[in-house]
Amino acid sequence: MTETTPTPGAQRCGLIAIVGRPNVGKSTLLNALVGQKVSITSKKAQTTRHRITGVRTVAENQFVFVDTPGFQTRHGNALNRNLNRTVTGALADVDLVLLVVEAGRFGLDDAKVLALCPKDKPVVLVANKLDAVHRRQELLPWLKDMQERHPFTEYVPLSAKKAADVERLFSILAPHLPQQDWFFEEDALTDRSERFLASELIREKLFRLTGDELPYSCTVVIDKWEEEDAPPPSATPAKGKPVLPKPPLRRIAASIVVEREAHKGMVIGEGGERLKRIGSEARQELERLTEARVFLELFVKVRSGWADSEEHLRSYGYE
Repeated sequence: MTETTPTPGAQRCGLIAIVGRPNVGKSTLLNALVGQKVSITSKKAQTTRHRITGVRTVAENQFVFVDTPGFQTRHGNALNRNLNRTVTGALADVDLVLLVVEAGRFGLDDAKVLALCPKDKPVVLVANKLDAVHRRQELLPWLKDMQERHPFTEYVPLSAKKAADVERLFSILAPHLPQQDWFFEEDALTDRSERFLASELIREKLFRLTGDELPYSCTVVIDKWEEEDAPPPSATPAKGKPVLPKPPLRRIAASIVVEREAHKGMVIGEGGERLKRIGSEARQELERLTEARVFLELFVKVRSGWADSEEHLRSYGYE
């Protein structure tokens, strides 16, 4: 699909919520749609905790995707109530809803999310992880069952990991966008700051490197963010060789917040090795995303009961 400057007055733009139960691939789909990582991913439930906007402009169409946390049905603490409010709040504002499920599966948790979808807005069923379905013909009775559950506007089986499937989704969604001016510049990718993305990337590495050992109740807070311009070249280059300027520098200090002393030990690891690896992997990905040098310091703090405290949640940036 070719991205070109649109004809004046022909612009379309709309808010599209991506919803579903935890671990159906919502954030992976958002990153594929945007073409760059704006939402973190891991196999751990509740990886996405904030309303994250990803933007992609294709020809005259601007798609503004709103990634939401997976709707929580198993825990009733303040963090989960906050996550669910984020989901329902996003659904109230959008023009179109993508309900993401696993192809061939639809359980009670999926049904609870479907029940939240507005009755007066188009809902597209995205059957993700199609690559995991061995016999495609087995999907036919499942799709028939889904048609009886809800009058979906479109049915789109796909794999978020396949570029051709993602491009096909754009062409399906475009006619459902309202005809109006774009909300963002043509090259915008997200409304989130580099500071926010840094905290999320650290949390992603934390989840990926601790696996199931660490409970979900941990978060990351940016304590310091300093930016330094790129330094001037310090030496005269050899004849005929170009001077390659150094990239700017980000000095970042962040705290990983956990609920118990035992959790702190899990994060630090033997001899501090796990914390070092979390920091190293986060720093490398931050340098790729920001095109800057990054100096990253990580600390681990214990804040008992933070996930069930509205005051703590607000102070840690939860909406």
